[in-house]
Amino acid sequence: MIAADQILRLPLLPLLIAQGLHLRRRALRLPEPEGARQGTAGSGAPLRLLIAGDSSAAGVGAAHQEQALTGQLVQRLAPRWQVHWRLEATTGHRTADTLQRLMALPAQPFDVAVLALGVNDVTGAVPQGQFERQQRDLARLLTDRFGVQRILVCGVPQMEYFPALPQPLAWALGCQARRLDCRLADLSGQIDGFHHLPFELPSDPALAAEDGYHPNPRAYALWADRLAKEIENP
Repeated sequence: MIAADQILRLPLLPLLIAQGLHLRRRALRLPEPEGARQGTAGSGAPLRLLIAGDSSAAGVGAAHQEQALTGQLVQRLAPRWQVHWRLEATTGHRTADTLQRLMALPAQPFDVAVLALGVNDVTGAVPQGQFERQQRDLARLLTDRFGVQRILVCGVPQMEYFPALPQPLAWALGCQARRLDCRLADLSGQIDGFHHLPFELPSDPALAAEDGYHPNPRAYALWADRLAKEIENP
C-alpha cells in the first residue's frame, strides 16, 4: 500500500531531487574521528561488545573516539565490566554494507552488539522489504557467526529534525525514516535477542555537529547513557 505522504510528494519530486543534489554538492563533510577502533577497558566480569554501522556509529561529529558513541559507551560500562570492545563502522554504510563487512570479519565471540544503521538506507531509497530482509540477515549473522546474545538496534533517527536538511526534503526523508524504523520495531518482536531502541534524542539543534547532520559529543553522551542503561538492566 502506498502511504499518503508518498502520494503527496509526487508533485514535489523535481524540488526534492534538486534539493538533494544541492545538498550533496554543498554539504560539509566531516571526517571520522581519530582513535582506537578496538580495545579493553575496566575490570570485573568480561563483556564482549561489538558496535557496527554507519557514520554515527563511527563517531562523525566528534574529534576523537573518546568523545564519540563507542568511547562514551565504554566509559560508562567500564566501572562494572572488563569491556572487550570492537568498532566496525564506516561513513556511508547501509545495512547491506555492514552485512558484507561483518561477513568478512573472522569469527569471534561477542556478548552484545550495538547497531546504528538506517539513515543511508533512507537516502539511498532502499525499499522497506529489502531493508527488513537485510536486517534479518544481519541478526542471523551476529547470532550464528559471532554468538551474540543481545542485539541492540538503535532506531532510525528522526531525519525531519536534521538542521542541514531543507524543507520539504526533511519532511520526505523523515517519513521514510519512520517507515524503516517501524520495520525495526516489528522485527524486535520476531527475532530472539533483537531489541529495538527508539532514537529518542531531543530534537535540539544544539545537539547537532557543525554539519547539521551528525550528533555532536553532547548528543553522543546522551545516546551512550541510553545504551549503557539497556546493557546494565536488560
